[in-house]
Amino acid sequence: MEDLDPLPLSALQHWAYCPRQCGLIHLEQAFDDNLHTLRGQAVHSTVDKPGVEVRAGLRVERALPLWSDALGLIGKADVVEFEPDRTPYPVEYKHGSSNKAADIAACDDVQLAAQALCLEEMTGRTVREGALYYASSKRRRVVPINDALRAQVVDIATALRAMHAGGVLPLPTNDVRRCKGCSLRDRCQPEAVARLREPKAHTALFDPEA
Repeated sequence: MEDLDPLPLSALQHWAYCPRQCGLIHLEQAFDDNLHTLRGQAVHSTVDKPGVEVRAGLRVERALPLWSDALGLIGKADVVEFEPDRTPYPVEYKHGSSNKAADIAACDDVQLAAQALCLEEMTGRTVREGALYYASSKRRRVVPINDALRAQVVDIATALRAMHAGGVLPLPTNDVRRCKGCSLRDRCQPEAVARLREPKAHTALFDPEA
C-alpha cells in the first residue's frame, strides 16, 4: 500500500465549507481570526485537554488522537464515548447553534464522519453514528455515518491531495453567506476575483475604447 502524507482532519471540514478557504489555510499557511474563530477556540478550550472519565456506563475520552493509514488522515477527536462493548461514538464540539443552515451544517458532518472512519480503523468496530454538540444551544445533533457521507470523506481527501500536488489555490465560492463569516475574506477577495474572471473584464484591459 502506498504511504500517504497525512492530512489534518480539520482540512476536510475547511474544504467542504470552501475549497479556497482550505487552500489558504493548508496550502498557503494563512490564517486570520475573527469573532467566529475566537468563539470556536473558546469552545474547544474546554475539551482540548486530554482526559478520561467514566459516567453512566460510558468511558469518555477527551482530545483523543486519531489516524487512518488507509485514508492518510490524522488529528484528534474532541470527545469519544466508548459504549460497554467498546464501540466508539465521536462527539465534535462546535460554537453556535444547532439550527445552522443545512448546507453549512453538512460541512461539520464531513469532519465527524472522517473521525468515525479513523475510529473504525483504529478499533475494528463499526461506527454507525456520532454527534455534533453546539455550544450556544447546548444541544446535540445526531449524525448517521451513512454511505453517502463516507464517500464524501474519500472524495474530499482525494481532492485535497490533488490540490497539494498541483499547488494551485482553488477559486472562491463567492457565496454571500459563507464569505460573510469567513475570517479569510480580506485575503481571499472573492468579489474581486469573480470580476476578473468575467469576460468583459478581460476585454476591457485590452480595449482602448473601454
